[in-house]
Amino acid sequence: MSEQTNITTHTQNWVSRVIVKYNICPFARREVELGSIRYVEINASKKKQILEKLIEECEFLDANSTVETTLFIIPEGLLLFYDFLDLLDLANDLLFEQGYEGVYQLASFHPDYCFDGIDADDASNYTNRSPYPTLHIIRESSMEIALKNHADADAIPERNIEFTRKKGGAFFADLLSGCCK
Repeated sequence: MSEQTNITTHTQNWVSRVIVKYNICPFARREVELGSIRYVEINASKKKQILEKLIEECEFLDANSTVETTLFIIPEGLLLFYDFLDLLDLANDLLFEQGYEGVYQLASFHPDYCFDGIDADDASNYTNRSPYPTLHIIRESSMEIALKNHADADAIPERNIEFTRKKGGAFFADLLSGCCK
């Protein structure tokens, strides 16, 4: 892993100041406290290069069981949300082609994240907004255990929607911009 940059620091701030602090992901606190999250900044802007690095990261996770998950940060070339979604589709296809279906899954985060059918200014989009385009590589076996041990995993998305809408978009926009300072 390369030495820490401002991009990595901003992403770590987002995880601690937004995701963990407001319990957007109830499974994140444990991994932050254990130090088992890997932050990898990809210095490539071409989709092919990014996808090659994604598979390299899956291979790294295969060989390093003490690393629970990776935040795969892509600060260049995918500033447009729909370009990012295209990459996400390609990445999911590639995971399948490389035999990683059922091993890893991807969660996606982007500064302009917008759920299908939801207005762009709806505060609920902040559950998936991040300082930079990011793919979260999750071990499926660990996710299965976490979901099984959570009292009401199915309620997490609804709770997050309700919470973000109650706090409002301006609140989360300030939080997100504050992570980059």
